[in-house]
Amino acid sequence: MAIEFRTEDAPPYGAVEQVSPLVRRVVARNPSRFTYHGTGTFLVGPPEGGRVAIIDAGPDDDDHIAAVLAAVQGQEVTHLLVTHTHPDHSPATAAVAAATGAPTFGFGPHPEAAIRAHEERKRRAVEAGDEPESDDGEGGGDLAFVPDHPVADGDLVEGDGFSFGCLHTPGHISNHVCFSFAEERTLFSGDHVMGWSTSVIPAPDGDLNDYLDNLRRLVGRDEVRYRPTHGPAITDPDPYVEALVAHRESRERQIVEALAHGPRTIASLVAEIYAHVHEDLHKAAGASVYAHLLALQRADRAIVEGEPGPKSEWGLR
Repeated sequence: MAIEFRTEDAPPYGAVEQVSPLVRRVVARNPSRFTYHGTGTFLVGPPEGGRVAIIDAGPDDDDHIAAVLAAVQGQEVTHLLVTHTHPDHSPATAAVAAATGAPTFGFGPHPEAAIRAHEERKRRAVEAGDEPESDDGEGGGDLAFVPDHPVADGDLVEGDGFSFGCLHTPGHISNHVCFSFAEERTLFSGDHVMGWSTSVIPAPDGDLNDYLDNLRRLVGRDEVRYRPTHGPAITDPDPYVEALVAHRESRERQIVEALAHGPRTIASLVAEIYAHVHEDLHKAAGASVYAHLLALQRADRAIVEGEPGPKSEWGLR
């Protein structure tokens, strides 16, 4: 099943877009190959007056923070929700919280795991001859973010005129949460499901097995649309999620078939499996293959010689 990606024109940065009766969006000017046109900060509640919640305040960018605060001028911000702590999602939360007095809600950073993941990313980048943190585009995460109100899977966050069900969806990162907005049957899916691209699974804090498990649990839910932090809304969520799962399962079969002929490095797997893809994208493909190999290892289906890394040889168990 092929994935039909969703695209949209570049948004007017800093402007407020009314995307539904109770949801507005302000997009940060931080476009990249990992963020599409930029980070979309969502404002949930009435467009004027009343109380609102903010989802993913965004990067630590003064212009974006000013645009978000201008968008809620004259309103009371009662909730700051964070899908996860990658640096394009949570760092602006501190400034917005200081300006509005609103409490923060998120799964929390798992400090020890996050720090280990940060050090592992730096080590792999150095081994690959890159600048630290440049190998997956996600950085070490926002280790400073600690929610005022930690949430867990199944929790309900309620405000005046809105309520959010919390779905803990580790995979892209261990502290990822999606928020189900009951009033509009909408899932704010963060980076767990995006329409413009597949999600990066940056090892070791990202886990492909967890990611797939948490994709599968979305199928059959009540939401009729997803609003990812990057890119346009997804209005046919079940078939789209099923296509994402099928894509990852197909890639896993390719890797297993290649390993059946003997030990392989990530570079040799990429050269074979992504032969039709421009070499400029092979680095990103290598990160995807690495995520699959770690998933196979964690499932006791693959082995690696020495510590897992860009130059390691992998084989089937």
